[in-house]
Amino acid sequence: MISMKEMIDKLYKKSSLSREELKYMLDNMDDDSFKYLMERADETRLRYYGRSVYMRGLIEFTNYCQRNCMYCGIRGSNKKAERYRLTEDQILDTCKTGYKLGYRTFVLQGGEDPDFTDDKIVELVRRIKDIFPSCAVTLSIGEKTYESYKRYYDAGADRYLLRHETATKKLYERLDPKMSFENRIECLWNLKKIGYQVGAGFMIGLPGQKNEDYVNDLMFLKKLQPHMVGIGPFIPHKDTPLSACRRGTVKQTVMLLSIIRLLLPDVLLPATTALGTIDPSGREKGLLAGANVVMPNLSPLNVRKKYALYDGKVCTGEEAAECRQCIERRINRAGFIVDMSRGDNISWKRM
Repeated sequence: MISMKEMIDKLYKKSSLSREELKYMLDNMDDDSFKYLMERADETRLRYYGRSVYMRGLIEFTNYCQRNCMYCGIRGSNKKAERYRLTEDQILDTCKTGYKLGYRTFVLQGGEDPDFTDDKIVELVRRIKDIFPSCAVTLSIGEKTYESYKRYYDAGADRYLLRHETATKKLYERLDPKMSFENRIECLWNLKKIGYQVGAGFMIGLPGQKNEDYVNDLMFLKKLQPHMVGIGPFIPHKDTPLSACRRGTVKQTVMLLSIIRLLLPDVLLPATTALGTIDPSGREKGLLAGANVVMPNLSPLNVRKKYALYDGKVCTGEEAAECRQCIERRINRAGFIVDMSRGDNISWKRM
């Protein structure tokens, strides 16, 4: 077996490793190799995107969900969750606030809420695109049919985020009861087929998760070739069956961010809120490891704490303007430049 440094260089140059090599890397990453991996990931991000960090305005518009994922605080069976839905006018007002602050991407995220029918989503997307034709609209609303995804795309949606959560079927089925692993994967392929900028991703530190599972995730991502990848540490929520479980770590998350940057050099890679939740400088560490996207919260102040996927979530108590300014200062201090453009993946063009 070649040395760890040689293996990192191979990944850097070829953007590919075998399953066995990836497993070896995860099993044997020491501190010096970890530092070298981050340096190579940083070089790769610089080559493709420079020092730019793209800002997306996140709007969490409903916390109703018909699913019952074991790790999620807004799971359907959590009777303690304080539910809310934003109206179409509230969502549009939030977009207007974001536009004035410079945002040119709006990420509409919510649980799988039956009240938001296809007709409502289509109308919402159309209205946003009519008012803000230069802006990108990203949807993150779960599993839908091919026909539904196509309707949203035809209405003007540009991107769709759907984390696959884990590419290990057995683990997926244990943590996402009554959901189909095969359907989840098919949804991602359908989104690619339609022409979206597609975002996949997985959690780190799930109960029972092993390095073999991360290798499955990495191999799946290499095959799918998504335009975006969102990963973050598992953080337990007090009102879920996994409340007593240990959370994921910053180091493991940052390591996998760096590997993904080398595996998919032109990918858009967020430094997530979850990373900032378990470490005050977590997002900065993510950026230094190859990430190039952050998603400040634009949601109205009175609902932010209600969209509680996990405990301790940061940025629930700041106004949109304060949130943007705070994150921008931190990005600049870390040595990066805030980019308020749409920030499309450089390989994507709308079909």
